[in-house]
Amino acid sequence: MSRYRGPRLKIIRRLKNLPGFTGKGKALNLGEFRAATDQSASRKISQFCVRLEAKQRLRFNYGLTERQLLKYVRIARKTRGSTGQVPLQLLEMRLDNVIFQLGMASTIPAARQLVNHRHILVNNRIVDIPSYRCKPKDIITVRNRPTSCNALRGESPGGDKTPDHLAASLSEGNRPTGLVNRIVNRESVNLNINELLVVEYYSRKA
Repeated sequence: MSRYRGPRLKIIRRLKNLPGFTGKGKALNLGEFRAATDQSASRKISQFCVRLEAKQRLRFNYGLTERQLLKYVRIARKTRGSTGQVPLQLLEMRLDNVIFQLGMASTIPAARQLVNHRHILVNNRIVDIPSYRCKPKDIITVRNRPTSCNALRGESPGGDKTPDHLAASLSEGNRPTGLVNRIVNRESVNLNINELLVVEYYSRKA
C-alpha cells in the first residue's frame, strides 16, 4: 500500500489528533465531529477494529507505507527490549520526525520534503533519506534556509515543545540547528497510542 496522499480531514475525523500528520498544537474540534463520534460509540467495536485503528494511527502519524511499518515491527521482534516500544523508538529517531520535533517543519510530510530536496545537513553532510536513523550527538542543520517554521510563527527554537532528547538553537547565520542528546524514551513520545495493539495486529505477519 502506497503512502496516503488524499484528504486529511477524513483521516483526522476517523483517527482524531495525530501531531505528525496535522502539526503540533492543532487540536481536533470535537464539536464538528460529535455526531460521528456518537454514532461510532453506539456500535460494538471488535478487537480487530481496535488493533487496526492503533496501527492506522501509527502509520498515518509518521507517514509510512504498510510495508515500512511492517519492517519496523519485524526489526523490533529481533531486538532486545519491549517489542512495542522499539518500533516507536525507531520511528521517533527517523530524520524526518526529528526535524519535525525540532520545529524546523510544521508536519512530518513537510519535513520529509525538506530532506528529499536536500535542504538538511547531518553532521555537515547532506542527507536526503527521510528514514535515516539519527544517533546521539548527531547535529542537524537546515542548509540555505535562514528561517524555520518556529521563526515564521514568532517562536524561538528550543522552546517547551521540544522533547528532552533533542535540543534546538540558532547557529551563526540564523540557521536552525538541532542536536540529538540521546535515544528517545517512551515518555517523550507525543502520540496517544497503545503500541502493543500494533504488535498484536502484525502478530500473524511479522
